[in-house]
Amino acid sequence: MLNQPKLLTVSGPLRGVTFEVGADDVSVGRRDTTIVIDHKSVSRRHCVFSKEGESIKVRDVGSRNGTIVNGERVKARLLNHGDRIMVGNTSFIFLTKDEELSSLLSEVQIVEGTFNPAVSVELQPDQTLYLHPEDVLSGTADARVLRNFSALLRLGVTLQTSQRLAALEEQALKLIMEAIPAETGAILLTGRSPDQFASVFGRKQDGSESVVVSRSVVKHVLETGKALLTNDAAEEMPHVQTLIHAEARSVLCVPLASADRRLGAIYLASGEGHPRFDDSHLQLLTAMAAILTLPLDSARRLDWLESENLRLQNEISEEYRLIGTSPAMKQVYRFISKVAPTDSTVLIRGESGTGKELIARALHRSSERAKSPFIVINCAALSSELLESELFGHEKGAFTSAIAEKKGKFELADGGTVFLDEVAELAPALQVKLLRVLQEREFERVGGTRQIKVDVRVLAATDRELEEAIRQGRFRHELYYRLNVLSVESPPLRRRPEDIAALANYFAARYAARYNSRIRGISPEAEACLAQYDWPGNVRELQNAIERAVVLGDSDTILPEDLPESVIEARRPTAPYMRFHEGVRETKVHLIQNALDQAAGNHAEAARILGVNRTYLHRLIRNLGLGKD
Repeated sequence: MLNQPKLLTVSGPLRGVTFEVGADDVSVGRRDTTIVIDHKSVSRRHCVFSKEGESIKVRDVGSRNGTIVNGERVKARLLNHGDRIMVGNTSFIFLTKDEELSSLLSEVQIVEGTFNPAVSVELQPDQTLYLHPEDVLSGTADARVLRNFSALLRLGVTLQTSQRLAALEEQALKLIMEAIPAETGAILLTGRSPDQFASVFGRKQDGSESVVVSRSVVKHVLETGKALLTNDAAEEMPHVQTLIHAEARSVLCVPLASADRRLGAIYLASGEGHPRFDDSHLQLLTAMAAILTLPLDSARRLDWLESENLRLQNEISEEYRLIGTSPAMKQVYRFISKVAPTDSTVLIRGESGTGKELIARALHRSSERAKSPFIVINCAALSSELLESELFGHEKGAFTSAIAEKKGKFELADGGTVFLDEVAELAPALQVKLLRVLQEREFERVGGTRQIKVDVRVLAATDRELEEAIRQGRFRHELYYRLNVLSVESPPLRRRPEDIAALANYFAARYAARYNSRIRGISPEAEACLAQYDWPGNVRELQNAIERAVVLGDSDTILPEDLPESVIEARRPTAPYMRFHEGVRETKVHLIQNALDQAAGNHAEAARILGVNRTYLHRLIRNLGLGKD
């Protein structure tokens, strides 16, 4: 027995590493956990191993891809010695007894070589007897035939219970090697090219060493589409030295094919002292491959779809991530952590470009509604007539262009969150309808008479003073009180200068990746310029400035000259490396001041003297701090 139970990592980025589990909980996830697996298939906090009595229990903590124990997705499970636990792309073996760890880390080696197919037996898939049971059973079926049919039946039952690729491969190969006396086995699935394998799973009966596969044998089977049996493999394939060292005497390889598509192959081998394969084994494995082909392909597609879905979700989460450690942002984070688990309506205030939608998305992602829709509605983007149809939907024939029934955003968001951006722009009639939705969670489609009930959380945002709009009669006070149950301010960038560098570097990395730029960071001089600018357009203006710098920059770092003029002109540096920019700024100040003096303060006349547009002159005066327009 081991002094302490262990987890041995047998696949994934931590392969070969062991972790002790015992008195203290061991958490697994993408970040801030005991075992960190930085992969998109692993949730931020995926599962926890904890002691329960004398046993160890694994408990899934709401991961997206689930925690798999011995091929079965579990919420919680007491573990036994030898149990295999899959967490995303990583597989662990739970150990309570002493074992040679290298025996548990078997892998597949695909070796090169040549062989002579003339000394082998080949079988066309349509010649497989077990796929025509009426022919096999037309006479007296012996015990071996019945055992083979039993093996096919067990394999078929397994396919009904295993949907994940890794679990399906593991269970299928186990059943194959129970029915056919193979020493080693492998399932190989091709990638974009037949010469490349996107998935390789191997198994050895005693688990002692790596599984060796001859690439030339697999390649021949994939090219011809025929199953292959060869005995005395080491003699017939003298160039394949690794097979000789592995003492492979008997090899079976059959294609996994559907119509004209070759999806991969099943490869079995046995060495000296093991029974040799015969024609009955070839027939059985070919039938098993025919049964397995589509389920393996479907499981692979499902894994890819889930991985792609997770990748896209991670991209969305990354794109809409809140960034900053300033006191103002820490206050926002505290608000989100407290309010997100509730269903309370939240009003998000703040200037344009401060990231009000990001706060709304963070509230949604951190809530129980995270897996349901998050739907954004810009209340200023459409006319009141179109917006009513957009919000609540319409019945067929409700108006001239209503040629079919249409569900509105509230109906589509059922179970999730609706985010009303620029809510102050809602027309009075729509304010009344929205008030009813907030009070009763029900509404009628345009042109309809039926009440539609929905379960939605409403978040709203505005950059206007709603109290002033109420005094002017442009916004209903009842709606204001319904929206303003909880309120949070999205701070302007000038109130969080500590975050400018972090935001700028985040945008630089993001746009460098998008545009395949060689930009690797921001120079200290450029960061100094960014820090001293007031950013009236807030984070959105900073984002645009960095995108421009990445596109126009000529070096591997963003320099001051890559930034917009307004940012450089606001800088008042004393450092020697800013001498040129300061000189340019002083020259502009001198020229503009002279022109204004000549024009007796008339901006239009000063612009004519300088030969610039009047609007541009106004911007220069503001950026250079020369006075107000």
